[in-house]
Amino acid sequence: MVPAIVLMTIVLAYPLLYAAQISFSKFDLMTFGPGKWVAFDNYWKVMRDYRFWESMRVTLVYLAYSLPIQIVLGFGIAYLINAPWWGRSMVRATFIIPMVVAPVVAGGVWKMILDPLWGIANYFLGFFGLGPFNWFADPNLAMASIVIIDIWRWTPFVVLIATASLLSLPKDVFEAAKVDGANWWQTLFMVAIPLLVPVLAATFIVRWLGAVKMFDIVLASTVGGPGTSTVVVNLYIYEEAFRGLHFAESSAMAMIVLVLTMIVTAVLLAVSRKLEDIN
Repeated sequence: MVPAIVLMTIVLAYPLLYAAQISFSKFDLMTFGPGKWVAFDNYWKVMRDYRFWESMRVTLVYLAYSLPIQIVLGFGIAYLINAPWWGRSMVRATFIIPMVVAPVVAGGVWKMILDPLWGIANYFLGFFGLGPFNWFADPNLAMASIVIIDIWRWTPFVVLIATASLLSLPKDVFEAAKVDGANWWQTLFMVAIPLLVPVLAATFIVRWLGAVKMFDIVLASTVGGPGTSTVVVNLYIYEEAFRGLHFAESSAMAMIVLVLTMIVTAVLLAVSRKLEDIN
């Protein structure tokens, strides 16, 4: 266990403790390290920073739209492609593609797709008499763009988990439902979903931990605009640290986000265990 403990200490514990130390200090740009100890002063500054709390609100809005859609779409698509039909293996393989695309590349490509003048999205919407939409100039559409890109990129991950879960379900339960005369929708809602509730909860937790780190797609597509409508909390921390050079305050923000994430994750894990006990 010693090599593993040493490796975890180097790559995880040390950077975390160093960031915590900076959050309680006045950052010295000359030495580029923690300087005078200031206790909770940096945290009080963050608590009074309305822009930080606004970025937290933006992050919550993004999570509230993106995560539920990904879970519903992912499990729905997995249920469809697990049904016996020709070509489903090829369809399964294509769903992996968005996952292997780098986030910055995905953001850049979607920025071109949603371009108000030359983007293919407005071109196709024009066939239905819709648009053109200036996706990155309207605050609501800009947030919708981020949600769309994130759904495109991470729904396949949910599909993979859901597919593996569906394949592991006992076949006799579905056969019994078929014998009892259950149709496709009844089998889905009365058999498959109740059996998959613990997996749904676990998948939501995994995606929550990934989505709360949203940064690169926003940086590559909207850069937080228009205004601050898509400035998620990690982008704000980055801007404050590496452009505003407020490393101490940014470290305090990161510690606050870390603690809040741990609390929410603990609650979600407790709910997940309850659901497992019920099922």
